[in-house]
Amino acid sequence: MALMLKFAARSDVGKVRSKNDDSAYVGRYLAVVADGMGGHVGGDVASASTVLDLVHLDVPDTVDPETVLPDEIQAANLVLNDLVSANPKLSGMGTTVTALLLTENVLQFAHIGDSRAYRLKNGVFEQVSHDHTFVQRLVDEGRIQPEEAELHPHKNVLLRVLGDSDASPELDVDQYPVEAGERWMLCSDGLNAVVPDSITERIMRGTASLEETVEDLVETTLAHGSPDNVTIVVFELVEDHGFADPVYIEAPAADEPAPDTGQLTIAVEGDLDASAALIRHEMSKRPHLLVGAAELATQSGKIPIVTQRSGEKRAAAILTHKTPAAQAAQEQEEHESYDRRPRRWLVTTFLALMTLILVAVLGWGYLWTQTQYFVGNHEGQVAIFKGVSQDLGPLKLSHLDTVTDIPVEALPEYTQQRIDSSLPAKDLAHAQSMVGELLVTAKQRCPVVVPENPGAAGNLPVLPPYCQEIAP
Repeated sequence: MALMLKFAARSDVGKVRSKNDDSAYVGRYLAVVADGMGGHVGGDVASASTVLDLVHLDVPDTVDPETVLPDEIQAANLVLNDLVSANPKLSGMGTTVTALLLTENVLQFAHIGDSRAYRLKNGVFEQVSHDHTFVQRLVDEGRIQPEEAELHPHKNVLLRVLGDSDASPELDVDQYPVEAGERWMLCSDGLNAVVPDSITERIMRGTASLEETVEDLVETTLAHGSPDNVTIVVFELVEDHGFADPVYIEAPAADEPAPDTGQLTIAVEGDLDASAALIRHEMSKRPHLLVGAAELATQSGKIPIVTQRSGEKRAAAILTHKTPAAQAAQEQEEHESYDRRPRRWLVTTFLALMTLILVAVLGWGYLWTQTQYFVGNHEGQVAIFKGVSQDLGPLKLSHLDTVTDIPVEALPEYTQQRIDSSLPAKDLAHAQSMVGELLVTAKQRCPVVVPENPGAAGNLPVLPPYCQEIAP
């Protein structure tokens, strides 16, 4: 008998944060939690965009089931990069992603960041995901004990996230055969940061309904202070008898203006209201729960859409889940269209015009690159470059402008990775401002020199130049 998910979900802003950067979706075949990086202007945008880019996978018969989930997460990462390119205010945004896709009674698993997945099966409760954090690496290397990690000052430093980086994100990918009756839980780190796993396990083992389990977990988190957003998805594998789940999340109609809370206010290019209505209409056809920033995005119409290409990609992914017959009809139409070829002289003229246009565009593009700046790594030092970080074959599109005294290794590891991938700037002043912020970060890690005998004139250690430099 085929299986499907019976589910419940909730997201709460917590006791401290002013906005919710978490997003989550769960339906019959898909569950995903994304935790946007708090403190960044685009944390909510990153999580909402990523979750909404994956909801079209909530179908019983996906193509290439073993690879479609990580492939779609990689594609969602490209959309985030497009958003940053179109709106520099979003620079530095990122999000965790923990997702499960049910295909042929196997859960396909993909994960990056520190959101978590837990499983309760055959009486065994265990964490399935692995945190991509600095302190978890220290634990893995045996440098600290797990109990020390909870008190470590850098326990929130992420080593891997989805977001503003040219590098392809490295995902953890796995498969889990499933049986009816087992329970799973996905959560943002707002839960496990304050609630011990022993309490989480006790609640998950209870006989309460899924809705009561989610409520207990969220309320327990709030009772522990909840300094961060908390988002929880709990589902149980049940036999799919072909009946409809009675619980639907009704979205506002396209012509009903949804309340604008001012949270997701950054969006570029595209008919946002139409895009929101498009997604609301598609999701209203199937049982699901959408919570957090992604829910606000669909209600307010502020869906981040960038270039026409990325907008078309999202619409096509959501609206087209073709049957084999429909796919064959489309291929036949494309074949017939291909056979209607223009005359040879039209092709020759067209190619000549395209060549001239291409040369003009390339020339303009090179001139444009020389008006850009970015911060990167030059032989281990933080440096400002003029141009763009990519090269066009043998043609270098950037050159060194300024080398600073700040060693890259003096910065947190995640910041080092971002610098190695290059940080784009709007202009030289913006690049210099970014360097100033990096200097402040580096100086916070400088040693404090205190003489053993303050009254004696001894030789004090010489601090590195960047530790002596006055931050702007």
